[in-house]
Amino acid sequence: QVQLVESGGGLVQAGDSLRLSCAASGLTFSDYGMGWFRQAPGKEREVVARISRFGGYTDYADSVKGRFAILRDNARNTMYLQMNILKPEDTALYYCAAVRVSGLQPPSTPHEYDYWGQGTQVTVSS
Repeated sequence: QVQLVESGGGLVQAGDSLRLSCAASGLTFSDYGMGWFRQAPGKEREVVARISRFGGYTDYADSVKGRFAILRDNARNTMYLQMNILKPEDTALYYCAAVRVSGLQPPSTPHEYDYWGQGTQVTVSS
């Protein structure tokens, strides 16, 4: 069965960096667009970043542009989210998700994704 497993979350101070990983199994990784989403308590799940099947297309939420970078390594079936200059408002449960796509751009809406990980908590203290 398909599994997406996130790791790399933790408790950090404002201004610090973290790198999240998403290890995929049970699917042909390069057939899937990927996304990072986050959900803070009391808020809806929101897209953070998206990446196309071979990494040629990436897109970011305005709130993280210039601070976060999404990457993927298809040889390792792994996606990453490099998060720099973290802010308290970045505190959330971060999820990775996969969507089987034929086009270039993976969607930005959560309900269009086929598979989800369990999430990894990122907490940024001020």
